[in-house]
Amino acid sequence: MKKYAFIFISLFSMVVMAQEKPILLFPNGAPGETKKMKQVDDWSGPKVGGCPVLRISNVSEPTLTFYPAPVDNNSGTTIIVSPGGGYNILAYNLEGSEICKHFNSFGVNCVLLKYRVPRREGLEKHVAPLQDLQRAIAYTRYHAKDWNIDPNKIGVIGFSAGAHLSAMASTAYKERTYPAVDSADNESLRPDFCLLIYPAYLDGTNFTVASELKITSETPPTFLVQTEDDSKLLNSSIFYYYALKEAKVPASLHLYTTGGHGYGLRNTGHLVNEWPYRAIDWLRDIGMLQNK
Repeated sequence: MKKYAFIFISLFSMVVMAQEKPILLFPNGAPGETKKMKQVDDWSGPKVGGCPVLRISNVSEPTLTFYPAPVDNNSGTTIIVSPGGGYNILAYNLEGSEICKHFNSFGVNCVLLKYRVPRREGLEKHVAPLQDLQRAIAYTRYHAKDWNIDPNKIGVIGFSAGAHLSAMASTAYKERTYPAVDSADNESLRPDFCLLIYPAYLDGTNFTVASELKITSETPPTFLVQTEDDSKLLNSSIFYYYALKEAKVPASLHLYTTGGHGYGLRNTGHLVNEWPYRAIDWLRDIGMLQNK
């Protein structure tokens, strides 16, 4: 327990430091937002791996925060991170800042997205968050030179609902879903790769995917992680993987027996906790990282 407590304290301090200068994605207000919500930060919910989870809600001003890899170990590859939370809250440290710091240690830059939650009345669950993620992709690519990153090695990773959001960005990139803000919005919205960790909402019926997901041969290479005992969401990964395979999209599905849902990269005592290392191996396989 002391070990976990130390890790939590260290990660918490990293969050505070990183949040000092978040970038407002829509300086003049996000599309459709008529009033500013007071953000709610909740630490009181169930712990994961012995440590608290920061659950954020009432986000009306989406932001991104850039987590650069160390200068002496920067691959140029960048991942835009979308936490999960059912499109109602964001598990902001568990599936956000902790993910960024881990990938940083392997030379991967990260961009943590704080997208709008909860769901907006009258809109499909992903509409406002997709605007935020698309804008984050465009903004990141536009600032590639400033941030010392490779504009052709920008991918997305998402957890649970955030994985559905990342899949949306990977299949709906040909059309911008928000009004242009500035010249950054002329950049390509297509992620170069996609990682989906215990994804939600991807499945239809009989090995079909949800109707809003339009997979083609141009869908980015995709990495998926799922456990069999996450039974309600098991088909979300399997059906999506099957559709990728049928479209001849390079895809890697890692299916584990136990581990449940919502573990992030914390040690919960299950084999699935190794998934971050398989993700690094996969990034090397698809040419986003150099072999060592």
